[in-house]
Parts: sequence; C-alpha cells; structure tokens
Amino acid sequence: MRMRKKPNLIPRMERCGAYQIKDPAAWRGKWRSLLGGERALYLELGCGKGRFTCETAAAAPEALFVAVERVPDAMVIAMERAKAMGLENVRFLDADVADLRDYFAPDEVERIYINFCDPWPANRHARRRLTHPDFLERYRRVLRDGGEIHFKTDNRNLFEWSLFQFPKADFALEEVTRNLHAGGIRGVMTDYEEKFHRQGVPINRCVGVKLHRDREPDLAPPLPGGTEAK
Repeated sequence: MRMRKKPNLIPRMERCGAYQIKDPAAWRGKWRSLLGGERALYLELGCGKGRFTCETAAAAPEALFVAVERVPDAMVIAMERAKAMGLENVRFLDADVADLRDYFAPDEVERIYINFCDPWPANRHARRRLTHPDFLERYRRVLRDGGEIHFKTDNRNLFEWSLFQFPKADFALEEVTRNLHAGGIRGVMTDYEEKFHRQGVPINRCVGVKLHRDREPDLAPPLPGGTEAK
C-alpha cells in the first residue's frame, strides 16, 4: 500500500538530519566509531515507521541499530520517533538491500532483522523475496560467523517457503514458531504486527544462524532495477 506523501517532507527530514547517513559507503568497516567503543551492530531491513527499531534500540543502548528504508515518507516518521525518544544509538539509510556489501564490511554485522517484508507471492517474483537464497548469500557477506537473521511474518506461505531457503545458504534454523504470541506478547512489535495480532492472525518467527564456510561462492547478479524492502 502506497503511503500518502507527507507534507513538508524535506524540512522535516532536515530537522532529523543527524539520524540519517547520507553516504553509507564512507562508513564501511567503521560503523562502530559513530558511537565509540566495541558495540554490537544490528540492521533492520525495511524499518517502515520505525517502531520496532526505536523500541528495540531503547531496550539495548549498548548496540548500534542501523535501519534501512527506501520510502522517505516512512523514514521521516521513523527519524522523528528516534529524535522524540532521545535515542543516540540509531541511524537510518536510504539504501537498496541488494547493495549491503557496499556499506558494510565482512563480519561487521551481528544481527539482521527482517520484519513483515513483501511476500511477493507470484512464483515469477520469488527472487525478490528478502529470504531468497540470493539475498541470504548477500547477508552472509556482512554477518559474522554465528551472526543471526531474525525473521517475522504474518504470511504463512512465505514463512514455510523461507524455512527451506535458510539451510540452502548455510544458516541453521533456531526458535521456529508459527504462533509467536500464543502465550502472551513476546518482544517488540511492529505496527503491522500489532494490527495482525489484534485481528487474531498468528505471527511466524524464526532465527537463522550463520554457519562457517571455508570459502564463499560468487554472488548472483542483483535484479535489474534493484529490490527494496517493504
């Protein structure tokens, strides 16, 4: 669903400019120096309005959270939320998920969150799914060994399909559940997640853990025109 264009988008973005990284390639291999010290580096791919990123960052001030979002109208709301909460450990990128290697060095990232991404249900669009092996291989290049992908979705078909994709890219599956909140709310919710939960829609979740390889294979070329998180 397309968001309405936000009024005064540019001045609103400028007021939150300290939270946006406009040249992410310049920080490749140096992200932790933004805050100083040895911090864990977590990414969220497609942060939307930023509820999950901001609330998770507030609960883990020892980590640096970098949120990737291609929709300015959504990202400005996320940045305003971070500013209102006074967060110092959150930054935002307008970037394509397929290009993560250009912005993050090998082994630089400890964790990646993928929350309620576009399921791309048509088989001809399978390569656009953010849990397709082509994307998982790209995530491997920036995750350290033992690094994690935390994946949540309301779409059962996407979830079941994804469970077969993680092992293809040498990720071990852990914490697999098809009804995350059956025993009560677990973890920070996204806005979509809260809506689905209120409607009684089960939330699927798993964690993929990067296994060691002696050598990484060559990557497949990205899709023409790029692919963005929803």
